[in-house]
Amino acid sequence: MTRNRTDEVEEKIDALVQLDRSALLKLWIAAYGAKAPPHLSQSLMVRALAYEIQVRAYGGLSTHTKRTLKAAMKARGKIASPPGCGSRLVREWHGCLHEVEVLAKGYLYRGKRYRSLSAIAKVITGTKWSGPRFFQAKAGS
Repeated sequence: MTRNRTDEVEEKIDALVQLDRSALLKLWIAAYGAKAPPHLSQSLMVRALAYEIQVRAYGGLSTHTKRTLKAAMKARGKIASPPGCGSRLVREWHGCLHEVEVLAKGYLYRGKRYRSLSAIAKVITGTKWSGPRFFQAKAGS
């Protein structure tokens, strides 16, 4: 009897819960091409890796579905509108205050232009982040 894809996926996912943190971190790098966020719980790491196993086996969400979900979240106020040109974004990271100016096209951080907030967040932290989540608008700016 040959194993089907579903059986293989289930076995891979079941194996994840048996792994220690260091093994999960190695799998994370292999799956996502970057180190896991430093304070990511082992439980969340297992869930994310299980999802990635399923995406690779069966495919991910369609572009239409992603767009529909994003629109629904925005309608419920779960996604903030992007800040306007001239706004300042700020984040404290390890005791240092980091400010970014929103330009018409891109962002200005410490005198250098960047195409995305995620690129700036990576410069600051040394690891991949969602830039919009990393920064928050500074009140009164």
